[in-house]
Amino acid sequence: MSYSIRTAAVIGSGTMGAGIAALLAGVGVRVSLLDLAAEGTRPGDPPQARNALVLRNLDALARARPAQLFTAADADLITPGNLEDDLDRLAEADWIVEVVVERLAVKRGLMSQIAAVRKPGAIVSTNTSGLSIHAIAEGLDEDFQRHFLGTHFFNPPRYLKLLELIPHTRTDPALIDFMAAFGRDVLGKGVVVARDTPNFIANRFISLVNSATIAYAIEHGYTVEEVDALTGPLIGRPKTATFRLNDLVGVDVAAHVSENLYPALADDPAREVLRHPALIALLDRMIEQGWLGNKTDAGFYRKTVVEGERQFWPLDLQTLTHVPPSKVRFESVGRHRNIEDTGARIKALLGESDRAGQFLWAMHAFYLSYAARMLGVVADDVVSIDRANQWGFGHELGPFAIWDAIGVAESIPRIEAAGHPVADWVNAMLAAGCPTFYRRDAHGRADGYYSPAAGGYVDLAGDPKQVSIAGLKAAGKALDTNAGASLIDLGDGVLLLEFHTKANAIDEDIVKMAYRGLERLETGYEALVIGNQGAQFSAGANLFLVAMLAQQGQWAQLDGMIRLGQELMQTLRACPKPVVTAPFGMALGGGAEITMAGTRVVAHAELYIGLVEFGVGLIPAWTGAKEMLRRNVNPIMTVPNADVLPHLQKVFEQVALAKVSESARQARGMGFLGPADRIVLNGDHLLAEAKRAALELAAGGYVPTLPGKIWAAGRDALAALRLAVWQMREGGYASAHDATIANRLATVLTGGDLSEPGWVPEKYILDLEREAFLSLAGEPKTQERIWYMLQNGKPLRN
Repeated sequence: MSYSIRTAAVIGSGTMGAGIAALLAGVGVRVSLLDLAAEGTRPGDPPQARNALVLRNLDALARARPAQLFTAADADLITPGNLEDDLDRLAEADWIVEVVVERLAVKRGLMSQIAAVRKPGAIVSTNTSGLSIHAIAEGLDEDFQRHFLGTHFFNPPRYLKLLELIPHTRTDPALIDFMAAFGRDVLGKGVVVARDTPNFIANRFISLVNSATIAYAIEHGYTVEEVDALTGPLIGRPKTATFRLNDLVGVDVAAHVSENLYPALADDPAREVLRHPALIALLDRMIEQGWLGNKTDAGFYRKTVVEGERQFWPLDLQTLTHVPPSKVRFESVGRHRNIEDTGARIKALLGESDRAGQFLWAMHAFYLSYAARMLGVVADDVVSIDRANQWGFGHELGPFAIWDAIGVAESIPRIEAAGHPVADWVNAMLAAGCPTFYRRDAHGRADGYYSPAAGGYVDLAGDPKQVSIAGLKAAGKALDTNAGASLIDLGDGVLLLEFHTKANAIDEDIVKMAYRGLERLETGYEALVIGNQGAQFSAGANLFLVAMLAQQGQWAQLDGMIRLGQELMQTLRACPKPVVTAPFGMALGGGAEITMAGTRVVAHAELYIGLVEFGVGLIPAWTGAKEMLRRNVNPIMTVPNADVLPHLQKVFEQVALAKVSESARQARGMGFLGPADRIVLNGDHLLAEAKRAALELAAGGYVPTLPGKIWAAGRDALAALRLAVWQMREGGYASAHDATIANRLATVLTGGDLSEPGWVPEKYILDLEREAFLSLAGEPKTQERIWYMLQNGKPLRN
């Protein structure tokens, strides 16, 4: 049969259940969110009373930060209910997701209720994090079992990439294919198929590897800070590293998971790390003290305020007291931390014999040995194990990719010497003439992986919607490059302008390469895409350069820098061939301005975009203020008798408060994206979708957008905005310098002291932008703000 999901029901409205409902609503799926009827109520009582539990959890969902809803309007697609009064709603659902307490008896009882009301062919899944899928479905009818599986989301569902699908023996294979495609293409997830074993792939790994890591640290006298310094970005992992991750998850939660996992892993000798005596004693003591992690402001780190400054004091693992933070230094880390390639960096670190090298080797020896032993137990291939670890926890490399990087054959004796067995199939792989787990092509790209069942390499299926910039460069597709940017041939007549400065800050090199891209468009190319695959799209203009020029009074050079940026944005907009921007993550200041300079935006759903210059004492001057007027005010002023002030105030507040969107959907409401711009849930597909949009524009008789007119509201609107600024200043909500910046911004957004409102050329607003920027850059308090931001990474209020 064919499958589709237009309506869903989520049973269980806690953090995870509500988060799944929010994700589904964010992609346009209508959701019934059900939970227990409120205690003390009876059938026939008002729905508000009966559904109090769900309503309370939906309220928490709406207030959660980071935001779980893409926009507040998504909540309208979620209908609350309860299992006593509204169970019949399940008959309408294409997909029913169970997210209740992790007790087998409870889940089995609920599945019997679902089976009685679901429509034939409806998909049913459990979000269990480790219970047997087979056991949950056992005894239910054939149609139910064919359409039943595990769908293990990671919390929070909107943000974490991994989705584990767990079939049982009777699950329809076509359903797994459909859910994999739905998870990948609609929900934007990295999908891995796991075997029906305790805790599946990712949670099993994190439980055992983290336990082994902490136990080794206790035994060998490593501090919390040392371990986190070694197990975070240094080896391609998030800043939460080891102990901060435990505080995030919850010390009690981690202990509970380990306690339940141990008896379930009767056939796994490695399970003994879960009951390491020193580890158990530590966790028991912490739980006894109420040190449960972030939720109690104390765990492996205690949140402390010292002389008005917030500090995080680490737990001394020997004395079990929280101590002042200290600097962690290892000689080997200093030697190797700047190696750009993560695999090469790990190899260099593991080759060291100091305390850092010893710790990292002990950690990796267990990790790699365990990964090999788990092949055929938790997953059918090395790719799934690697991806589960990467996507589940934000690791750059999975265990098999790491093992390839450090050398498989040469590391085996050392792993065994550390007391960890190496699976027989690894030695068989080497004996078969396969030196690595991944086969790589002439350009270094993985195109196959070793399969013990096949006795050799099998092809690695690629995702046709995924573009790899590194792969394109390896294949010789880079046409031009400098220190700040590259031009790359995306194929089919489309160019890619890639930024690669620090934080992708826009500098002169990027501007030069952009103009070279525009020139190349005249040599047979059809369109230009602006995008990259860095950590963020762009943090804006080079603020350090602005600070230096202002401090040295080099006003002509600063004026030239602003003009250069304005001219580039205007030239991109007026380009005779389509320019598509592909923003994601942070797109701030100049990053927001170049986003808006394209013909079309194809944005990742997780887009945090804003004109944030106010925070450093400046205003947008690379067309940002002008674009906000063009997008938010101009359309209104084509309507007879329209009142400009509410729309102007919206723009003013957005810029003056340095508002940043919490999603691409929200960015559309702020004016950064237009009605025709697209939003992509799967970030891996972003560049391919941007390329597709560019080709569609090129094939559709593309006509560029030439500079037009901007509505200037004039002196009456300026007076209204200045009054608002004065009120904020008098009320103590703004400093004197805030008022200075705000009044400059008001002048730009209204066109200044014009006696009558009316349409003015875009250049008129751009000149005002530039003049205001230069004037503010000369203010000592603005320069203080800029330097404070550069030195501390946060705004100064002066």
